[in-house]
Amino acid sequence: MTKKKMGLLVMAYGTPYKEEDLERYYTHIRHGRKPSPEMLEDLRDRYEAIGGISPLASITLDQAKSLEEHLNAIQDEIEFKMYLGLKHIEPFVEDAVKQMHEDGMEEAVSIVLAPHFSTFSVKSYNGRAKEEAERLGGSQITSVESWYDEPKFIQYWVEKVKAAFESMPSEEKESAVLIVSAHSLPEKILQSGDPYPNQLQETADLIAKGAGVSNYAVGWQSAGNTPEPWLGPDVQDLTRELYEKHGYKAFVYTPVGFVSDHLEVLYDNDYECKVVTDELGVSYYRPEMPNAQELFIDAMATVVLKKLGK
Repeated sequence: MTKKKMGLLVMAYGTPYKEEDLERYYTHIRHGRKPSPEMLEDLRDRYEAIGGISPLASITLDQAKSLEEHLNAIQDEIEFKMYLGLKHIEPFVEDAVKQMHEDGMEEAVSIVLAPHFSTFSVKSYNGRAKEEAERLGGSQITSVESWYDEPKFIQYWVEKVKAAFESMPSEEKESAVLIVSAHSLPEKILQSGDPYPNQLQETADLIAKGAGVSNYAVGWQSAGNTPEPWLGPDVQDLTRELYEKHGYKAFVYTPVGFVSDHLEVLYDNDYECKVVTDELGVSYYRPEMPNAQELFIDAMATVVLKKLGK
């Protein structure tokens, strides 16, 4: 029996590959407006603080390859071929769709490396992919919209959170709080009834329930530097608030809106949030990110096959 061939379009934000890429990457994020020397310097400093350049590029590729391999290993009807499409640096989403078209893929399934749906992220990725496919008269793309409540994804975080709480000395354990967060987005998404905040709340509820954690809160992080209001509370403010209100001795951060180690986690959590916990004299914990860990890859594979009705 010949297997059906199908494109597997894995999409993500993208990151500079080397220091020379910083300016054009930042310019692309800013819709073609070059960053000021100060902005560029600030970004460069952040990357230097996490060791020079983000490990995100290699992790994203690893995740995409692992997903392709795993999908091909757990079923024998479809032969998946992976294409990586990025939002802000090459290979762009359009490059991946074009390659898929050139390879003669009539059908494809797309998944964004972000569990929660928002019009800003997932919708725009899938929209870009479909637009390019239509322009080329190419692949029919079936898109995964979200997977924030996939049981294996929740299980990944439940295991990590449990382990973090179990590693604490008992006096901390009795006075610890879990902060579940995702990338903040402009508040205007709420006017159109964007499900993003509710999906994050649901993920938090499922993780806390699964890990048996009663003290937990939802926060936002890595907000953009624009005049418009962004979703809050920011995780740093939330840390102070929770400390002042309840006097917690330990804080466990799970940035579940992200799926890998990168600037927003290694700097915004491990540096910025840790500055706050150090200042308050409380303990900082951050369980490891999914990256290409087996359970996480299996979670995404399950989501893809469910979407295809397999």
